Amino acid sequence: MSDSFDLGEPPQPPKAEAYRVLARKYRPQTFSQLIGQEPMVRTLGNAIKRDRLAHAFLMTGVRGVGKTSTARLIAKALNCVGPDGQGGPTIDPCGVCEPCRAIAEGRHIDVIEMDAASHTGVDDVREIIDASRYAAVTARFKIYIIDEVHMLSKNAFNALLKTLEEPPPHVKFLFATTEVNKVPVTVLSRCQRFDLRRIPAEMLAAHFLAVATEEGVVAEPEALMLIARAAEGSARDGLSILDQAIAHAGLEGGGVTAEAVRAMLGLSDRGAVRDLLGLVLAGDSLAALDSLRRQYDYGVDPLSVLRALLETVHGVTLAKIGTAPDVTQAAEERAAHAGWAERLSFPALHRLWQLFLKGHDEVARAALPIEAAEMALLRAIHASSLPDPGELARAIASGAAPSSAPAALPAAAAPAIAAPVAAGPVLPATFEQLVADLDAHGALALSARLFNGARVVRYAPPEIVFSGSRPMAADTLSELIAVLRQVTGQAWKLGFDDVPGEPTLKEQRDAVAEAERQAVLDTPIVRAAFAAFPDAVLEDWSPRRSVQ
Repeated sequence: MSDSFDLGEPPQPPKAEAYRVLARKYRPQTFSQLIGQEPMVRTLGNAIKRDRLAHAFLMTGVRGVGKTSTARLIAKALNCVGPDGQGGPTIDPCGVCEPCRAIAEGRHIDVIEMDAASHTGVDDVREIIDASRYAAVTARFKIYIIDEVHMLSKNAFNALLKTLEEPPPHVKFLFATTEVNKVPVTVLSRCQRFDLRRIPAEMLAAHFLAVATEEGVVAEPEALMLIARAAEGSARDGLSILDQAIAHAGLEGGGVTAEAVRAMLGLSDRGAVRDLLGLVLAGDSLAALDSLRRQYDYGVDPLSVLRALLETVHGVTLAKIGTAPDVTQAAEERAAHAGWAERLSFPALHRLWQLFLKGHDEVARAALPIEAAEMALLRAIHASSLPDPGELARAIASGAAPSSAPAALPAAAAPAIAAPVAAGPVLPATFEQLVADLDAHGALALSARLFNGARVVRYAPPEIVFSGSRPMAADTLSELIAVLRQVTGQAWKLGFDDVPGEPTLKEQRDAVAEAERQAVLDTPIVRAAFAAFPDAVLEDWSPRRSVQ
């Protein structure tokens, strides 16, 4: 005989609370938590204080900006009774009274939320009309929240019109839609409309930082800004991306990094985009294609590369017209934009924009996206070899033969200069003499640009080949063709070659001056003077009077 003991069921561990995604966990519970919609909150607050509440509200805007959340907050604001149960409508609902908690949990009997995407017919609206005749059970107002209201059928809208125009005093209608253009004007005219704005990227990044801190996650500011820009003004989209980035981060620590976010979203590195644009402007086809392929191998979508190039050209254009720099951009990106803005003309930037925009559309439709992106880059690079219409018109008007040399950027009108020298066909023997002749004949700005920035590969009058490794100003090449013909009376042939070339005239002058200075410093008497006075500074010198 054996004894048996009933030990009962073993104790069960407490069930862990199911994980909620960040977009649901951090849904705004008060108007103060609703970011980016201050004008609407101010209007609602004033309406509640003055007891001028409309009977129907329509919230419209892009996805994830808080339309449904705003509708629920309005329901709480109208039905809040305060912690003591004696309060009235308020823009700051307490969140602890029974109506506030029931509405937040979606179980309040007098707050009916309906998805118009799945309840589109007249019968669904008829149920609302019939139920609206009866007073609220426990709340101050009976509230109907209809999400995606534009999905209602035409007959359903017509059935709702009369009740919407003259509802019972205890009923409020709250509509939300992303496509307000599909809502009949007869409905719009019966509602108080609020257009919810896209949330600025800076505000989203600050919000994501607060969420990451609350979750105990370390995130780089650049990573949060990348997420904010990818969200395109939507808090829900951004929180979903942040949720994914937190899961994507390594378990060993390190948090959410910008590099990981770029890899996760397939974004192109901003530095790589700047390098790629620099190669396009320099006309380096092989290096540009290698750069594009390298980003493609890293998993970057070719469409995102073209989009990043468009954003960069747009940023350069804004910098050229003098807009305030974007403080969210890295310092090197702002410096690159400023540098390109100085060298590129508006016609050149407009041409780049059109070329990249056409390439973006082609890549979006192409069966071979990376090949289409490569062809778009090559078109942007080799479009510089096409003659500019304005330059051709001026050349024809002046009687000059159109040049086949590359005209990377649109031509500018030649400056007013003195009459050409009637000294016959004698041409300047050196490039330095050529620059001096231009300066003597009034082309001061052009001669200064050549003196400071032109690197010559070959000078054989009437032909000059410049180095393509250091791009010249936007309109220097085409302007130089016209001015040389006026000064010398002869057509010149100009071009580029992808070799370093000689130093610029300014670099040569600076090198000579530095050599002279060093020769003075190396003289015995000067060395002795510096030995006696270590803090002395060589202010000026004359090589002719230096003592050897």
